[in-house]
Amino acid sequence: MNILRLIFDSINIAYDSLKNNKLRTFLSVLGITIGIFCIISVAATIDSLERSIRENVSTLGSNTIYIQKWPWSFSSDYPWWKYLNRPVPKYQEAEFIRKRTKIADYIVFAASTNRNIEYKNRNYDNAGILIADDDYIKIFPFEIEKGRYFSQIESKTGKNVTVLGYEIAKSLFGDTDPIGKEIKIGGKPLVVIGVTKKQGQSGVNNSMDEIAMVTIEYGKNIFNINSDQLNPFIVVSAKGNITAEELKDELTIIMRSIRRLKPGEEDNFALNQASLISKGLDNIFGIINLAGLIIGGFSILVGGFGIANIMFVSVKERTREIGIQKAIGAKSYLILFQFLTESTFLSFLGGLSGIIFVWILMLIARNLTPLNFVLSLNNIIVGTLLSVVIGIIAGFAPARSAAKLDPIVAMNYV
Repeated sequence: MNILRLIFDSINIAYDSLKNNKLRTFLSVLGITIGIFCIISVAATIDSLERSIRENVSTLGSNTIYIQKWPWSFSSDYPWWKYLNRPVPKYQEAEFIRKRTKIADYIVFAASTNRNIEYKNRNYDNAGILIADDDYIKIFPFEIEKGRYFSQIESKTGKNVTVLGYEIAKSLFGDTDPIGKEIKIGGKPLVVIGVTKKQGQSGVNNSMDEIAMVTIEYGKNIFNINSDQLNPFIVVSAKGNITAEELKDELTIIMRSIRRLKPGEEDNFALNQASLISKGLDNIFGIINLAGLIIGGFSILVGGFGIANIMFVSVKERTREIGIQKAIGAKSYLILFQFLTESTFLSFLGGLSGIIFVWILMLIARNLTPLNFVLSLNNIIVGTLLSVVIGIIAGFAPARSAAKLDPIVAMNYV
């Protein structure tokens, strides 16, 4: 009970002191508010960006290998000239892999380009055109809002059908049901059989919202799907009990065989996987977090010095009061606790204000951008604890000097 009474009395004394010095209290709180705002806003922004990017990276598949011309890399000395003359993956190579693999589950060849889409007197300019087969949705699952996806028969026979992204369908058809309607891509007619559910922007993959999908066999009649300009790639997923490394080893053997590479000759293809991006993200966000910590640390340091200076002023102003308290029996630890409570309370108020401002900033950012900015519970706890710790550290020296005052000297202080 004595400890609780001590805490309660100290809080009351601290509150009265802060209430009687509103300007000084405001300036003290402002310094910590700015410091906490800086460090928590940076941390929350980085966390939100990292979460969004990692969620999108996860859609690439952990047991999925991408056969491409260019390797994925975060290196600053990327030797692009080394890969420039490599051949692109070809549709025929995907068929060879399908015949020779023992451990792959799905093999998909895909290519992409941009074209204008027409419907009556309406146009959707520069839409993404994705050329893929019926297995594409099995590797990259996405929701169909209306209609359906390609059937295997439609894919194999090259039926002139298309699945439209949400934004394309909305722009061309408005509230009209697009299923069964005929559009034109590059002057060629296609029948709409499906519309994807709104997906929103993605940090890694292109959003399906602005993409029209056509089958490989149909796309071959309109585009040169083996052209470098269409950025063709082959995606291979492993069976359930097979690791990505096992699949990668098998694909290396098959691709070297297809391209007739001699022993010792360097691969002229890249086998990419999501783990490469994840490792690169670990390094990038590690640097960004360190930079954010340094920036926020300086801000907090300034706020801490502000509280320390103002607490020293408070000790001077209340020197006679401290002397009277000690003369009537107040222990040194009580005086120490009073001033530590005041500095901690000041810092806590500043931290709370900073967190509230960060929360408001996250709400504004979420409404202005497609990214889901969130102030996590972890960041709130870190901000609160940090403000309390800064208050204790900043207030300790002034509190200690107050606790060590001689009561006779303090009472006679002018």
